[in-house]
Amino acid sequence: MAVDNKIKLTRIAHVYYKHKDIEKAKQFMLDFGFIEASAEGKTTYFRGYGTEPFVIALEASDVTEFGGAAFAVESREELDRAVQVLPKEARCTPVYDLKTPGGGVAVTFYDIVDGFPFHLVYGQTPVEPLDPKFPVLKVNYPTEKNRGVNQFQRFQKRPAPVHKLGHFGMCVTNFAKCYEFYTTYFNFHPSELVHNDAGVDMTVFFRLDRGADLVDHHCFFFFEGPKMHVHHSSFETHDFDAQVLGHDWLRHKGYTNCWGVGRHVMGSQIFDYWFDPSGFILEHYVDGDLLDMNEPTHRTKAAPDNLHVWGPEVPATFLQ
Repeated sequence: MAVDNKIKLTRIAHVYYKHKDIEKAKQFMLDFGFIEASAEGKTTYFRGYGTEPFVIALEASDVTEFGGAAFAVESREELDRAVQVLPKEARCTPVYDLKTPGGGVAVTFYDIVDGFPFHLVYGQTPVEPLDPKFPVLKVNYPTEKNRGVNQFQRFQKRPAPVHKLGHFGMCVTNFAKCYEFYTTYFNFHPSELVHNDAGVDMTVFFRLDRGADLVDHHCFFFFEGPKMHVHHSSFETHDFDAQVLGHDWLRHKGYTNCWGVGRHVMGSQIFDYWFDPSGFILEHYVDGDLLDMNEPTHRTKAAPDNLHVWGPEVPATFLQ
């Protein structure tokens, strides 16, 4: 099926998680580098130092589960059109008011294969950016010395301040059907496709088709597996020093590292993955690629070396 005028997404906005032990989850958010924005009922909203009113929301719940990701759309009309054009199996809601920081309006639909929620939002009011007080670094190289005489580099031990939500990923049970759905109805475009030994695509890294505008290498990815689950959500921080200071902070606090620190191949990010107290994986990343629509789709065969160029070996817990 072809949709002549796809629903136009502009950026990834925020993600939702449900936790049984909400206090432990909230403390992890602070140690990860989020800032509490507000609490409403059972839900606590956390922002970064950028302009999004919140980037992750935690709900106290009797179940521990992923509550979906939200993408901003170009206009209110895009929400109305989503209600009209999405297939019945997507179970799209009517447009509703957002009772969250930043306000706005939204619709929710459900993945047509595995049923996880997916949100489209419009009209959220941006917030003033915060100053994380990063040091201005002047790096000395072997043949180029940028730091003045008797000047030092000094850093503060602290969490890695989160700037924004960069991407999220899912394990789905029918790759081909999911791929057809998301590329038919939305302006997702494959930056990378990864295939198995038989040449069948099993993983996609989607960016948004924003024409000549620069966008992140990927904002949504999924791969096929036996059971649907969220793989991870990824948040940008400032630079490598901020990232590794955050790594040490989480390590000293007794949290469990999943994988990192290392450098990805697809997307080029320096990555650092951590388990939160409920077992969800959250990532800090820096130095990701930016693409426009002049860059073609890259298609490669699955192999361990595709995932990283340096860093620890890929753990089995990351590949689940």
